[in-house]
Amino acid sequence: MPQSLYPLLLLACPIGMGLMMWAMLRGGSHSSRPADPTRNELAELRQELAELRTTAQKDIRQPLRN
Repeated sequence: MPQSLYPLLLLACPIGMGLMMWAMLRGGSHSSRPADPTRNELAELRQELAELRTTAQKDIRQPLRN
């Protein structure tokens, strides 16, 4: 094997890793879901939390049955 190919073989792994990282970062920017929740999602989550708290309060007030 010619001596000029040895540096290329040594750099193949780091160059490949760099290309894969670049491709992953570039592909990650096209995610289908936004990073921040929308106002509608927040409103729905707050409503669900209020319902759960109400249910928990009702459960606490009921006497235990044997």
